[in-house]
Amino acid sequence: MDPKHRIEELTQLLNQANHEYYVNANSVMSDFDFDQLLKELEVLEKQFPEWASDHSPTKRVGGDITKKFESVAHRFPMLSLSNTYSIQELTDFYERVVKTLGEDADLVAELKYDGVAISIQYENGFLKRALTRGDGEFGEDVTANVKTIGSIPLKLRGAFPSDFEIRGEIFMPREVFNELNQRRQEQGEALLANPRNTAAGTLKLQDSAVVAQRKLDSFLYGFYSIEMPFQSHTQSLEMCREWGFKTPLIHPTYLAKSKGLSGILDFINYWDQARYELPFDIDGVVIKVDRFDHQKALGFTAKSPRWAVAYKFTSQKVKTRLLSIDYQVGRTGAITPVANLEPVLLGGTTVRRASLHNADQIRKLDLHYSDYVYVEKGGEIIPKIVGVEVAERISSTESVEFIDHCPVCQTKLVKEEGLAQHLCPNADGCMPQIKGRIIHFISRKAMGIEGIGEETVEALVDKGLVKNAADLYDLNKEDLLSLERFGEKSADNLLAGLQESKTIPFERTLFALGIKMVGETVAKKLARHFGSIQALATASFEDLVHIHEIGDRIAESVIQFFANPENREMIRRLEQAGLIFERNETEVIAGSQKLSQLSFVISGVFETFDRDELKTIIERNGGEVKSGVSKNVNYLLAGSGVGPTKLEKAKALGVALVSESEFKQLMDLS
Repeated sequence: MDPKHRIEELTQLLNQANHEYYVNANSVMSDFDFDQLLKELEVLEKQFPEWASDHSPTKRVGGDITKKFESVAHRFPMLSLSNTYSIQELTDFYERVVKTLGEDADLVAELKYDGVAISIQYENGFLKRALTRGDGEFGEDVTANVKTIGSIPLKLRGAFPSDFEIRGEIFMPREVFNELNQRRQEQGEALLANPRNTAAGTLKLQDSAVVAQRKLDSFLYGFYSIEMPFQSHTQSLEMCREWGFKTPLIHPTYLAKSKGLSGILDFINYWDQARYELPFDIDGVVIKVDRFDHQKALGFTAKSPRWAVAYKFTSQKVKTRLLSIDYQVGRTGAITPVANLEPVLLGGTTVRRASLHNADQIRKLDLHYSDYVYVEKGGEIIPKIVGVEVAERISSTESVEFIDHCPVCQTKLVKEEGLAQHLCPNADGCMPQIKGRIIHFISRKAMGIEGIGEETVEALVDKGLVKNAADLYDLNKEDLLSLERFGEKSADNLLAGLQESKTIPFERTLFALGIKMVGETVAKKLARHFGSIQALATASFEDLVHIHEIGDRIAESVIQFFANPENREMIRRLEQAGLIFERNETEVIAGSQKLSQLSFVISGVFETFDRDELKTIIERNGGEVKSGVSKNVNYLLAGSGVGPTKLEKAKALGVALVSESEFKQLMDLS
């Protein structure tokens, strides 16, 4: 098959697989098969960029850097809904509808997704532009970031209007939010408040590649066009789903239609109790008049439509007594206070513990022992204390003072400037930190060592056989058989898993070391930039902060880690054991003047290098890297998902396009 038709075939196949996975929750191919086909498409698009499609699935990985989000006028104003917390007010709303129309109306109830409102324009079946609500008249252009969201189609299917907008909500699933907060807690960073705020912040990040990693999701449910091809809201949802959108119709219980209010009230009562079973946050139910001719007759106020209203749930919270506070020690030494409570029923489950986050939160609550506290359950795994009933406080009770020594090793705690959590500095002698670092080292996203779990790590540390990651590679079968309930097969599996881990690439090995504030993404950047553990270990503060998105705190953390002699000795032993501590790919070549007086703009995602590496190669060889395309730029170095604006401007100005493979040939890196 010729390249053009193969590109078209792969684009269609992968877009369909994306739609099935993100919209229909149906996996039609394995992750491995998907990744292999995507790599094939990326290679073909680099070789034949003239046949690459704007709706290619390679655009999903992001890569555009947006310095400023342009303010754009909405073609149709994005009005807000009027809110009510009262069933009586909801009844009054329906009575006004009936009075105006002179007849009963079909109502539709949908979940009120707790996310960020978005309006997306499609032209001739292709995603053209995505705007935030803004002030309702003007919104910010976040198109590059929205294109990374798998549930939002880049190209539509079937027969559709040539020009329309669809509106809905972008949100962060609870599981994604909890994982993100868990990483921040381990690094001693302040926790994010809730999925809604995090989704809003993510949508405004400048690097769309980072947005892609945040795994945002969406529901789209509002069709807008000059000519409406539908008679009702539910009919529009059915057609939008056929075109490829993820609408509330994806799940039979996410939407209810009723003549009058009775069915709507049942829907509200059900989800008021069941909302915490959802994989995303909702804060109420939206009720709309279904027929568009009825909506037109009802009209609008200055701020909101008269044919819709939002019924908002009150936050579910209960009152119970604070019994005590435990202080947990994480692998980085971060101390997290957790309240023990008198058991109380909340959101269908019995709550016995609640998060207090840090000392600042305790101080803000003015918490006393034996206080009656209000506990609220949002998307978090552990509920949180949101208030205190001061009127019921026992006068003789003492206020809660945050501990000043580690609850395990009794080392005096420290609090670094700018960080929310207190830390135990006794990294090499505090048992929870020792165990936590080893558990992190063996975890799936780090070394992924088979045959060993948290219980085995606990047993190995308690028995004195292991104190750091390097000790794992000194274990023998006799050591393992000395553990309780550890047989021949278990020992063989663990030893085989350790041997297999010696093939793990450098970037994952670096992540596995557990350097504070060095998560997966940062580890990948550092590994790709420096190429080896030796180069990273000797890097200066200036060397580190020069890397895109490596800030002062991360740089200081890396320097402190390698300044510790015990860490350096552990790395020496791990290298001796055979772990990979350098990249296999051809790295930055020696400096030259090959690119002297030449300037480049870098855009897109690259197979062999990341942007920092390419920037370093160019600069070390006499070239200059610029942020934007202009007549003074010689080359646009284009990866997959190259920014369409940069590409159009480069073509208009006659700036030469260079693919990654062509750049490698130019620099003798092939």
